Formats: sequence, C-alpha cells, structure tokens
Amino acid sequence: MPDEIYDLRGLNCPLPVMKTRRKLLDMPAGSRLWVETSDPLAVIDMPNFCQTEGHQLIETISIVGGHRFHIERGDPI
Repeated sequence: MPDEIYDLRGLNCPLPVMKTRRKLLDMPAGSRLWVETSDPLAVIDMPNFCQTEGHQLIETISIVGGHRFHIERGDPI
C-alpha cells in the first residue's frame, strides 16, 4: 500500500504542524505519511517538528505552490 498523502495546502502556521502531529498520533510507529503544504514556513517548521518529536523526515520535495514532506512516525515516547 502506498504511503498516504495528507493535504494541508491552504493552512498557515501553526496548523500544518498541529494537524500532522495529530495524524501521526493515530498511526503505528514505522508508518509513513506524505504531507503537502502551501505554507512557506513549513520548510522550517516540519523538519524542526520531526526532530523534536522523534519522527524521521525522509524527504522534502518542492512542488508547485508549496512543499511535500515524507515523514516516518517514530516510536511513541
């Protein structure tokens, strides 16, 4: 099954990180998720969120109008 794409385009800081946090809480450790954002600050916020929360940011891709982040859920703390 391909990794899910979570469309958060149109939302501004801090909503993309908050919604990503909530989505990952409902997923088992090791699950992967693509997150699409249009918020220009997400390129700073998402890597910081992943590092702080213990998730792995696998890849960041620039797309038209924003960015796509590939995140692997870390182990629960």
